[in-house]
Order: sequence, then structure tokens, then C-alpha cells
Amino acid sequence: MFSVIFPGQGSQSVGMCKEFYEKHNLVKQIYKNADDILKINLSKLILEGPSNELNKTENTQPAIFLVSYAIFELCQKEFGFNLNKINFFAGHSLGEYTAITCSGALKFEDTLKLLKVRGQSMQNAVPEGQGGMLAILGSNYQTIKSILEEKEKEFNCFIANDNSDMQIVVSGYNSDLNKLNIYLNSQKIKNIKLQVSAPFHCKLMQKATLVMKNEIEKVKFENLKVPFISNVTANIVNDKNLIPNLLIKQIESPVLWRDSIKFILNNNISKFIEIGPGKVLSNLIKRIDRNIKVSAINNEEDINNLNLND
Repeated sequence: MFSVIFPGQGSQSVGMCKEFYEKHNLVKQIYKNADDILKINLSKLILEGPSNELNKTENTQPAIFLVSYAIFELCQKEFGFNLNKINFFAGHSLGEYTAITCSGALKFEDTLKLLKVRGQSMQNAVPEGQGGMLAILGSNYQTIKSILEEKEKEFNCFIANDNSDMQIVVSGYNSDLNKLNIYLNSQKIKNIKLQVSAPFHCKLMQKATLVMKNEIEKVKFENLKVPFISNVTANIVNDKNLIPNLLIKQIESPVLWRDSIKFILNNNISKFIEIGPGKVLSNLIKRIDRNIKVSAINNEEDINNLNLND
């Protein structure tokens, strides 16, 4: 038994998972369906770029979902991937939408449309160039939480991702992040400004929450075939009626990734498969527990090397 995890924003690259597209008509058809649904050539953007267009949040979010979903469908339909062996799904931020869709609770078309709006609304929640995110390395959640509380009057920043024991991501206005950066440097705490143009997963996303609440409430959710672990609660979700409110809350809530993985581990599951572009989540999980077995699927060789029985 194992868990399947799906990446979020930051995992994208031009040409991601190109091998699957070139070799499999199933993937080509899924990409074409997405182009028709969104009425844009998302396929070409994924395969050929340019990167500055792919990196726009409104394009990145549906693009990463499309790649991850297509690989998952391929694994099931052409490589004999057994859904019944999966204990939990989990996804990082937008990856949670992939998890919910692969579980059967959301339709492919609905997810694509939701993520297009989600990307636009999150990008537009704060004027361009005014907000961002800072990754803090080598410090734990409690340390950073204490700093932000103690220095709240000097810089108003918010924990956006609790990714691992030694990686916390903070959101805020750039003016506040710059002050935080100076303070962290004075304390010899390593930090890196992320290449994003908005402060995700904090209360500065309030406008996006209102937009997404309206969109999510229009969508019909089905029963889950596989439960998922919520970013908001780091707990199991197996009731479709809980999903809409959790997705709405997710916009402003920190992503509790470390706690989500620990929840899965506490349920005696220590094997993970990352489905989607890159290996960001695989690397994060190794920082949480080096003994975890984790595989990432980016090409056919990765699938062929999988041993789901060990």
C-alpha cells in the first residue's frame, strides 16, 4: 500500500513530461481536451513555452494539473496502476485539486476551469509587484512563528507553507519581506526570495477567496474513490461535502505539508509516489524522514522502475 502525491506551483518547466505526450495517444487526447475546454493552446505552452508565459500563475496552475492528471491516467489505463492499492492522495496547494480529481470527486473539465480562475484571482488579489514569498531554510515552524509574532509591528508577514522541518515559506508585501530578509540575515538564518509575483496562502488573498467561493459553489462534487489529506487540516477527507469549504479555506490558509506527510506516516504508510513534473515533493519528503521510500514519475523509465510491492 502507498500514497500518491501531486506537485504544485514551482514544479513547472517548458517541455515537462514531453516523452509521454510524444509516445501516447491517450496523453495527446487529454491535452487536446484541455485546449478545447480552456480555448487556449495550453498544450503548446507546456511543450514549447515560452517560459515567461508558462510561469504566469493563470497558466501554470492548469498546466501542472494537466500534466499530472495525464500521467496518472496513463499509469492507470496503460501501465496497470491499481487504484485499489492507494491509501491516500495528497497534493501541495494546486496539487490538491489534482488529488481530488484523480479521486473521482471532481470532473476534469471543472478542475481546469477552476484552476484557470484560481490562478487569475490569486495573481490579481494584490497589485502586481507588491507581494511575494520568501523561503526560509534551516529553521523550523515554531522558530519562524515566534519571530513573526515578536516582530509583527516591524514587518507583517505570514507563514504560507510548512513544508518540512527545515523549510518554511512566508508570504507578505515585498516591503515587509525585505525587512524580514534583513532581520533573518542578521540572525544568520538562510532565506531565498521565491520567483512568484503574489503572496499566496495568507490573508492578503482575501479577494481571491471571494472569487473562488463563488466558483467552487457552482461545481458538483462526487464521492471520493480514494481519500485525500487536506492542506488546511492535515487530516483525512473522505466526505465529498467537506471538499468545497476546504478548497475555499485553502486560498488563505497555510499549506500544512509537513503535518500531512506525518499524518500519512502515522497511518503506517511509508511509500510515496509523486506524479507530475519534477521532484519537488520527493525532496521535501526526504527532508521530513530519510527512511521514506519515495519515487517520482516523469517518464516511462520511472514507471518501469516502480516496485509497488516492496
